[in-house]
Amino acid sequence: MNQLASRLGKTLAFVLPFVLVTTGTLAVTRVSWAPSGSGDKQVLAASSLTTGSAPAVRGTTKEAPQNVLRDRLLRQLDSQNPGAALDALAKAMQTQPSLTRYCTDIARDLGEAAVRKYHGDVKRAQSYTRPVCDGSFAVGTLAAAG
Repeated sequence: MNQLASRLGKTLAFVLPFVLVTTGTLAVTRVSWAPSGSGDKQVLAASSLTTGSAPAVRGTTKEAPQNVLRDRLLRQLDSQNPGAALDALAKAMQTQPSLTRYCTDIARDLGEAAVRKYHGDVKRAQSYTRPVCDGSFAVGTLAAAG
């Protein structure tokens, strides 16, 4: 009896994950958000989306929040000074914590833009350095210089 239970347990341990994965995969191949009447177009293929591409949202294109923030800060840097843009970046990181993973990239872009604004004067651009995003602004100023 113990041998039968052991054999049955091993068989279930081997077969059950396969069955669960297969049924789960089949359950998500039909998407409910496809337009009605599209028939075969409702089948979702894993290769239909490429990495890095933005998903289409019914004819509207909405820019990513980090890109909106970057553009706004670059405009602020051009109209005011890099210090004001860095202060606004620090404030944005506090009010929108979901954007913190983009902080270093945005700060580096601000550093490069500051060097461009001051026509290659790295010292002047670095004079606005703030302790925002692990010093990425300073890295950006050096990257733009060399």
